[in-house]
Amino acid sequence: MKNQSENVIVKKSFQFALKIVEFADLLDDRKKWVIAKQVLKSGTSIGANVREAQGAESKNDFVHKLKISYKEAEETEYWLDICHHSRNYPNPEKLSEDIIELKKILGKIISSMKNNN
Repeated sequence: MKNQSENVIVKKSFQFALKIVEFADLLDDRKKWVIAKQVLKSGTSIGANVREAQGAESKNDFVHKLKISYKEAEETEYWLDICHHSRNYPNPEKLSEDIIELKKILGKIISSMKNNN
């Protein structure tokens, strides 16, 4: 496994989590507490599960943890879509672009790991 600072998915998911924390703070400031909590939990969970996958006990464990990350990315995209389409919510346009990129990377890694069995 590459050094974690060189690992694209580790790096991008961590950077995304930092942006999500800022966005959740913005939602909190606007008293959008329920959505803030949801997006914070799912958005930071992506990177946490990616990081956990780096210490996986097996290839199957690695893929399983990345699948959890992918599910969390799907949920995060849902909450960001809610914000995008709701009145009086900040537009998460850049975060929406980032989550699509993360899902593509995660999907590619999962797919390539399955094909290597």
